Amino acid sequence: MSATAQDVTEEGATGSKVNKRIALLIAILALMLAFAEIGGKNAEQDALARNIEASNLWSFFQAKTIRGTTLRTAAEAMEVELAGADDPATRERLQKRIDGWKATIARYDTEPETQEGRKELIARAKAAEARRDISSARDDKYDIVSGLLQIAIVIASAAIITGVGVLAWTGGGLGLLGFALMVLAELAPTALF
Repeated sequence: MSATAQDVTEEGATGSKVNKRIALLIAILALMLAFAEIGGKNAEQDALARNIEASNLWSFFQAKTIRGTTLRTAAEAMEVELAGADDPATRERLQKRIDGWKATIARYDTEPETQEGRKELIARAKAAEARRDISSARDDKYDIVSGLLQIAIVIASAAIITGVGVLAWTGGGLGLLGFALMVLAELAPTALF
């Protein structure tokens, strides 16, 4: 075998080895992309569920507020009626009704044992909103990760076709950046942006 033929064979073997490494890089990037897509979809679904939870809690809060306002108005109207009543039995019956309504109003404002008073509903709704915001931030980061990994796969694929090693390194670098952002999405989703 001549020196030129041997050089071509060695160059082909080296090129084949490099292409195998780049193909392995692409496979790893594709695996990371699959995980990023799953993580993003889970975060999106969790954000939606938390948003519905918060919306339901705020609706319940509004219903309690409306009920309380209605009872407060009725109690005030009955207090006016009580002031004009002369019959002791009627006064007692009206006062009992007013006291019952005031107790219900107080229960609507706070009900620690069931966590369904207005004060408790506010806290629960805000907590659901905070969890929604975290899931939404996680979803946003996963969207960026997916984009980075898709670009990394395209660039690494171009390295096989063109034989330009810098493209493989660039794809690997974008993959590392995507991996770092994926870890950040899980551990500190509200960090950075």
